[in-house]
Amino acid sequence: MSPVLITVLLCAAVCAVTLVASLVTGDSSWVDRLWSIVPVVYAWVFALSYRSDARLTVMAVLITLWGARLTFNFARRGGYSGYEDYRWPVLRARMTPVQYRLFTAGFIVLFQNVVLLLIVMPMSTVAAHPSGTLEPWFVVLALAFVGALVGETVADQQQWDFQRRKQAVIAAGGTPEQRFRTTGLFAVSRHPNYFFELSQWWIVFLVGVAAAGSLWQWTGVGVVLLTAIFVGSTRFTEEISLARYPEYAEYQRRVSAVVPLPPRGRGTDVVPDTGA
Repeated sequence: MSPVLITVLLCAAVCAVTLVASLVTGDSSWVDRLWSIVPVVYAWVFALSYRSDARLTVMAVLITLWGARLTFNFARRGGYSGYEDYRWPVLRARMTPVQYRLFTAGFIVLFQNVVLLLIVMPMSTVAAHPSGTLEPWFVVLALAFVGALVGETVADQQQWDFQRRKQAVIAAGGTPEQRFRTTGLFAVSRHPNYFFELSQWWIVFLVGVAAAGSLWQWTGVGVVLLTAIFVGSTRFTEEISLARYPEYAEYQRRVSAVVPLPPRGRGTDVVPDTGA
């Protein structure tokens, strides 16, 4: 059985399990809990099916590191302790029960799971263009992946540290001077973790492009759709943030949404948080 067929069947099984779990429990975060796990499984299906190609093994290792980092960050935020993503209740309140069930089945479960499969498909392109060595271009892209992985790790740790300080102040009965992070990587991007996350998967796509020697690869559909998800997620997240924190508008004015860029001027309405 081909690795493509194996991964498609695995994806179908994951869709069925997460759909049933979501409908039975009323919790829409089951796909979120598997987000960092199933691409790792798909990657190793390809790597183990083509053991003679070291590039696929390296790609599977890199994707495993991506999954381990994301799983750790999700777990320490309570993602595996019954926590539901705060955005889903907001959407649920805006829809009728029938509309939300259709949204759960169509977007949260089916669409997102298919995207998680598609972003790994550049490995099929690499498999179709075998090589007995790790070419210089591959080494460069692998190192770029590691760099993006480090960047996302730093961004998540900065956010984690800030939130812990903020919650400590609230627990002590105080009022946080700053309600959202604006320093460190967050001084040049409102969502640096999104930037580095997408960068890793665009690099995976570019590995397939370089292996095939052509930019026109159907496997680009996966990372394009993933980017679209992140664009929508960014807009929705910021809509919620702006409703909670009116001063967030000044932060939006000064700082790039995703791609790290120098801040535009100096803000006067946002007090910088400490401990950067």
